[in-house]
Amino acid sequence: MKYARLTKEQFEALHTEFINFLATQSIDKNEWDTIKTNQPQIAEQELDVFSDLIWEGVLSQAQFLEHFSKSHGFLFNCDEAEMHSIVLHCPDPKVDLLTIEGMKYLGDNLFTDAIEIRIGTKIFSGDRNADIFGLIQQGAILSDGEFYRQLKNVMDS
Repeated sequence: MKYARLTKEQFEALHTEFINFLATQSIDKNEWDTIKTNQPQIAEQELDVFSDLIWEGVLSQAQFLEHFSKSHGFLFNCDEAEMHSIVLHCPDPKVDLLTIEGMKYLGDNLFTDAIEIRIGTKIFSGDRNADIFGLIQQGAILSDGEFYRQLKNVMDS
């Protein structure tokens, strides 16, 4: 398995896609039920293969990610070869960027000395999707990129 098995909730949300996946392998519901009962290791393999296919599709389409902690905001823009980042750091321990008040503080103080901003670029290790998946495993989420684009536009001006 290259990535991670989908959760039960994700499998439920992708029920139709999973049925189609099994159908491409000429496995109908009755046969799937038999496999689950009599060959659980084969069923596990099928779940893993399907999970990797879904992750591969999602990661191939991924362009923007965000990850916030109490004191940092990490914004990523992933193109084909590189990952561009904007890192926001709030050194004030009284501010928690995971709260509404903390995000308001960030917005009010973004271009002041209260917020440190760093930009960077990193070339993917050779497996773009694996690098992006690593960020997701660390807590990053896919985003629409609006915050990244707004900051980048202001910084480029």
